[in-house]
Amino acid sequence: MARTMQKGTPQKLRYIASAATGKVAVTGKEASLLNRARKPVRRGIAALREIRKFQASTDLLIRKMPFQRLVREIANKMRLDVRFQSQALEALQEAAEAFLTGLFEDTNLCAIHAKRVTITPRDMLLARRIRGERP
Repeated sequence: MARTMQKGTPQKLRYIASAATGKVAVTGKEASLLNRARKPVRRGIAALREIRKFQASTDLLIRKMPFQRLVREIANKMRLDVRFQSQALEALQEAAEAFLTGLFEDTNLCAIHAKRVTITPRDMLLARRIRGERP
């Protein structure tokens, strides 16, 4: 006996495929079939994809307004009555992100040296101590 498809299967598959693209709303049994069709992402793969995306980009990672509020709050706590040019804030943010990126790179090296993949606060303390930033 030759293999044959069940009745109505191609229409259902087309419906599910169009639902995956967002063209049709899916409910009930079709939703469970759609969810079952997606492969689960292995652990760490999404993080690596995100790391590659950020390494390829040149834009700033910290949002501008929260950083600006932080700088102004620190200036107010130091009781400085100052105003900031927008270029000055951009330069501060660029420098801060460069510093933090380098610190996290060194922290990651400390964790790898300890045969771990997760960074801890003690790795950051060690990285800062080696850099000579903390006595």
